[in-house]
Amino acid sequence: MTAEFLVIDTPSGRVRAAAQPLTGDAIVYTLAGALRGSVHVTGTHHPCRWDQFTALRVSLGSVNAMEACAPAESLPRRRGGATGYTGSLVWWFDGAGADRPQAEVSVSPFDSPAGRAPSARTGESLALVMRRCAEDAAHRPALPRLLAAAREREAPRLLRFLTWSAGRGAAEADRYERQARDLRRNSRNAVAIWWTVAGWLTALPHPVLVLLLMDYRGSLARRACLLPGYAERTEEMACDERERVGRLRAAISSLRGQLRSLRRGRRPAVR
Repeated sequence: MTAEFLVIDTPSGRVRAAAQPLTGDAIVYTLAGALRGSVHVTGTHHPCRWDQFTALRVSLGSVNAMEACAPAESLPRRRGGATGYTGSLVWWFDGAGADRPQAEVSVSPFDSPAGRAPSARTGESLALVMRRCAEDAAHRPALPRLLAAAREREAPRLLRFLTWSAGRGAAEADRYERQARDLRRNSRNAVAIWWTVAGWLTALPHPVLVLLLMDYRGSLARRACLLPGYAERTEEMACDERERVGRLRAAISSLRGQLRSLRRGRRPAVR
């Protein structure tokens, strides 16, 4: 069971957060006591697994901070203060849902419309209130509706972004692989030239040939020594990028499946 009023003891004093009836795809908490204003809770995707909608975004004000600016009068402020603050928090859990004993939290920096950060005490109070609102929303019966609404709202634009990112990542991996091949080829050429010069020196000793064989910055010896390492590192970067693109494509496939399910769910039955 969840209380209609949350009582939160903060460094700024006691705060009461009243949950309003669910409207649309958000739960809005109205603050009273040491802090005044409102807190807006919506569903969102997991920050690391973008095709999984198992997180809550908490925004200061009456709207989603990722989409629009909140009205100034709704921004939380200290009792008697005139400065309201913006900021957001993401509270996420794995597929087991809100029953997990621990959840992960990421808090964005707080700010005011005038660009002034809150004091340490006020910032700590805001973060505590946001976290408690997230925990409360995660245990409400409306949670599945919040996450389903997030999937319908965010999946299309996530799909567009991930498709673009996967295409760019594949091109970047191709570029790294071309660089690695060039480095390998240049390394082989440097070694071959070094041994050719060494043969000349054996046949006809000369100070210039000795200079060509010495190890110094930009020399054949230095290139022959360093280029294989550069090539190996570039190949690792290409491999890492390929793995990232693979994860993105898996998320793209999952999101497309979810969108197909949503469309089938909205399609009227054929009589």
